[in-house]
Amino acid sequence: MLQSVAPPPLSASSQAVSSRVQAVDVVRGLVMVIMALDHIREFWTPTFVRPEDVTQASGLLFFTRWITHFCAPTFVFLSGVSIWLYQRKQPKRPAVSRFLLTRGLWLVLLELVVINFILQWGYNLLLLQVIWAIGWGMVLLVALIWLPRGVLAVLAAVIVAGHNLLPIIEPITASNAGWALLHNTPFVLPVAPLPPFLVAYSVGPWLGVMLAGYVIGPWFQLPLPQRTPLLRRAGVALLVVFVALRATNWYGDLAPWSVQPRGWLYTVLSFVNITKYPPSLLFLCLTLGVALLLLSVAETATSRPSRWLRTFGQVPFFYYLLHLLLISASAWVWTYLAFGHPVNFSFITSKDWPATYKPSLLRGYEVWLGVVLVLYWPCRWYQRFRQTHAYWWLSYL
Repeated sequence: MLQSVAPPPLSASSQAVSSRVQAVDVVRGLVMVIMALDHIREFWTPTFVRPEDVTQASGLLFFTRWITHFCAPTFVFLSGVSIWLYQRKQPKRPAVSRFLLTRGLWLVLLELVVINFILQWGYNLLLLQVIWAIGWGMVLLVALIWLPRGVLAVLAAVIVAGHNLLPIIEPITASNAGWALLHNTPFVLPVAPLPPFLVAYSVGPWLGVMLAGYVIGPWFQLPLPQRTPLLRRAGVALLVVFVALRATNWYGDLAPWSVQPRGWLYTVLSFVNITKYPPSLLFLCLTLGVALLLLSVAETATSRPSRWLRTFGQVPFFYYLLHLLLISASAWVWTYLAFGHPVNFSFITSKDWPATYKPSLLRGYEVWLGVVLVLYWPCRWYQRFRQTHAYWWLSYL
């Protein structure tokens, strides 16, 4: 039976709440809400054209996919910030390393066993995505947190800025699979007798993002008059690098932009159509540049929407699991009622879609609104539960 300790008194609980960094919770909550839009699009309204294809996709379809690009890098970056904030509260660093090891391996296990089942309704393959990357990033940080912060800053910069110099490995074989897991475009890796692995998130570039968040973690303990200018200058600097490098098509992304015959709007979309798998330098400059600017203003936000977002941001993994379960289960029910049998649009090709299926972005946005509203109440309950209880397992969910 799980053992627990007595809940802290009200004053201690209030102190724990106030010690959180509001900007981290609000921005994390924002990207988690946006994240749901992408998963709903895949389950509820896939399209016959790729959203990123500026030669065919509509502007709204492109934006619906593109806006979700901000989720994974911000989420991983803030994981690094949170690790530094957690470490600051621990009296001994070995305890931090032990926590990172167990938490990281736990996330990898959940990705393989729980999240894959939720997404696929089975185990036809083992899809390795963002939780996998965060988990292995934590495992690698077990040793890296012992290095000086300056060394980690250089390492993060080298990974983020330099990994585009590495070649894409093809084909993937047993001899080069280890390198491909560190850096490559998505690939399928047969691992008999297990289902094949579909590696969407190679670990190396995402480790650089997590390290970057860990390195700037101390900024979030500075007074606002010092913290805000640092975040703004860093955010603007990243956006300037993005524009300068993207304009020249010189370095930083696998796919160059070009003038589009469909008009200026699609030329702009081509300019911002950057590579996520693996996250290119320009992808990270744009997404993290915007994230840093949001972090520079979110600490003083007092509106009701910011309070809602803060609720989501304080229970990130609980929200993540619950939103996937709700989206996947509701899609199972909807497709069963609509087509006479469950249809998992995320894992079949368009030739296997039901003949009566019609894509609808309106349907996707309606479901998104409903899912976010439904998730608020359990997330609020769990947020309060965590504030008033000290079970050891709460740090793993």
